[in-house]
Amino acid sequence: MKLFLYIVIAGSFLATSAHAAPEPLSIAIVDFDYVDTSGEPRDQTADHARRLRDFMSALRRDLGRDDKFRVVALDCGAEACAVGKITPRDLFDAAKKAGARLVLYGGVHKMSTLVQWATAQLVDVEKDRLVDNHWLTFRGDDDEAWRRAEVYLARRLAEAPIEGK
Repeated sequence: MKLFLYIVIAGSFLATSAHAAPEPLSIAIVDFDYVDTSGEPRDQTADHARRLRDFMSALRRDLGRDDKFRVVALDCGAEACAVGKITPRDLFDAAKKAGARLVLYGGVHKMSTLVQWATAQLVDVEKDRLVDNHWLTFRGDDDEAWRRAEVYLARRLAEAPIEGK
């Protein structure tokens, strides 16, 4: 009877460990760049800066809620952690130092009154390679258009096949 009990306990331990969720992938999310070449006469710099901040906050929140990722903060020292401010190598080194396996960076470009496009690259800094690349367009330049673009990008990133996950 004791042998049977040991087998049952060992079997439940093995079954539990076999179905344990994999560790989330650590990801550092760099604030995206923003460029407006639409030529519109009204200065929208403050609106765009706010929308970009909201976009980045929502992207960090949404990816952080996904079981696939664990968002980590970057510290780039005196320089801002932005692609245009430091070299990609320094950015990737900062990500490694923060414990991130992945780095997400990109930008948004407003090309006309109605059309914006965004790019997002996901780099595996341990393997030193691009693992995912997204290019999306979105219509409009209001809070709702930006929110839809962020939700779409977060969903696409969560669905991206990444080795080791």
